[in-house]
Amino acid sequence: MAGAVEAVGVSVVTGDTKVVDKGSADGLFIATTGTGVIPPGRGLAVNVRPGDVALVNGVLGDHGAAILAARGDMALSVELESDCRPLHALMEAVIAAAPDVRAARDATRGGLAAGLNEIAGAAGCGIEIDEVAVPLRPEVTGVCEILGLDPLYLANEGTLVLFVPPGQAEAALAAMRGTEAGRGAVGPLACVERSSLEFCWGVT
Repeated sequence: MAGAVEAVGVSVVTGDTKVVDKGSADGLFIATTGTGVIPPGRGLAVNVRPGDVALVNGVLGDHGAAILAARGDMALSVELESDCRPLHALMEAVIAAAPDVRAARDATRGGLAAGLNEIAGAAGCGIEIDEVAVPLRPEVTGVCEILGLDPLYLANEGTLVLFVPPGQAEAALAAMRGTEAGRGAVGPLACVERSSLEFCWGVT
């Protein structure tokens, strides 16, 4: 933990421990809360417009599939690791290369689908996704097929989706790929299509 916070320039400022009866919660459980200040001009309120395109910084679903595979009762033997990683350096690079970033969301709980739905709802627009362009490992697809899950809803920990004007997509992708957390950046994989609250799925 000390190494992780040192690498990203933050501080652990407090802590607490709890002891419970044996059998209540055997093992070590760690919960964290992060606080910080958004610099001026970095609010990134949702401001997507028709034609804007979505980019992601890497493959999706690794974290959710790895957690499912690690559960002993699933009996799944796949080599997957969580995508846990910090994203602040990536976002700094993207904002410098593509100053008109329209929106950015981490694809944690609910995966890519939840992030896109949140953006669509906030902007009152429709988003069409190119499912062929969505980056997924075969192992993740396999886990989802076995368990009957949609990989677009699998949790991620170090993955984000952001929208930029089409003219800044290449610059944003290049900036992401120049960072450790964005070497596998992909896009465009979705596009703002029209002013509607409808969320559209389909291959463009």
